[in-house]
Amino acid sequence: MSEFWLISAPGDKENLQALERMNTVTSKSNLSYNTKFAIPDFKVGTLDSLVGLSDELGKLDTFAESLIKRMAQSVVEVMEDAKGKVQENLLASGGLKEKMKCLKIDLTSFVTHFEWDMAKYPAKQPLVMVVDTLAKQLAQIETDLKSRTAAYNTLKTNLENLEKRSMGNLFTRTLSDIVSKEDFVLDSEYLITLLVIVPKPNYAQWQKTYESLSDMVVPRSTKLIAEDNDGGLFTVTLFRKVIDDFKTKARENKFTVREFTYDEKEIKREREEMTRLLSDKKQQYGPLLRWLKVNFSEAFIAWIHIKALRVFVESVLRYGLPVNFQAVLLQPHKKSSTKRLREVLNSVFKHLDEVAAASILDASVEIPGLQLNNQDYFPYVYFHIDLSLLD
Repeated sequence: MSEFWLISAPGDKENLQALERMNTVTSKSNLSYNTKFAIPDFKVGTLDSLVGLSDELGKLDTFAESLIKRMAQSVVEVMEDAKGKVQENLLASGGLKEKMKCLKIDLTSFVTHFEWDMAKYPAKQPLVMVVDTLAKQLAQIETDLKSRTAAYNTLKTNLENLEKRSMGNLFTRTLSDIVSKEDFVLDSEYLITLLVIVPKPNYAQWQKTYESLSDMVVPRSTKLIAEDNDGGLFTVTLFRKVIDDFKTKARENKFTVREFTYDEKEIKREREEMTRLLSDKKQQYGPLLRWLKVNFSEAFIAWIHIKALRVFVESVLRYGLPVNFQAVLLQPHKKSSTKRLREVLNSVFKHLDEVAAASILDASVEIPGLQLNNQDYFPYVYFHIDLSLLD
């Protein structure tokens, strides 16, 4: 599963034994894979400041998760025809060990082998500064994401609109890639070439009758120049003064005159526009995908650091000072085992908060002083990490 539970319990002897019991039961029952989750000792500051940080980190957590999901979706949209390879582009930079620094590893491995990045987010700084650094980093990534994807999506939309014009039926599609100069009588004061759409069952009728639909139609002037599933596009040349009469008679016989004026400059412009857009898209594709890969990794790493900070802050607020707690990362083995896993944790740690433990069984019990829905509150510190970013 791509789901993780990040929990913490006090670090005293009784609770370390409770953690051992949890590990034993979850291992024997094959409920989850558990690993210690290392969090540095931060400068705590005042409890008042921690309460404010708790609220800020909650909002930042939500923002970071939303951002990386948007970035993952952007990778899907940019890769288009190679969607099967999206996952291999959603990676995180390797751990802090020198030999891993240049490696890209899958997200699950990054979470299970998490190490705090002291160089980027120094633990000796006040917590407020660490949180501020993370918030500014993510805000800048979001700003860049919006501008880069907006430019690419505008280009993509313009290209798609041009492509759609060449994919419709003969009534609606562009004709610039179908007709040629040789199909028309041009620069004549008296003659004009029209384009007529004829249903496939009516081809024979057209050939028999087009010369007599009105006066002054040039004999043997029709030619089939394009077809789709429903019909064909025929040329016909006639005198300009009988255009209206010819159109009326054609309509009565289920032939449709397609309004079109051959303009070599316009056709050339349309073809050049398609070539230019294709070229621009190709030029932007590589740099944008590289930027997304690098900054997805940065945003994801920042998100997991935020999770670590939330565990630290909530643990201090819940268990008090001096700082003494143990954080553990649980990876449930399958969806069907999560209910049983929750029961095990509740049983092992119910002594930490009897009211909360009871409220999990009885949703009607209110937890004094807490604005949380009971479903989000447990006797132990708990945060959820879901790596299903493309669902």
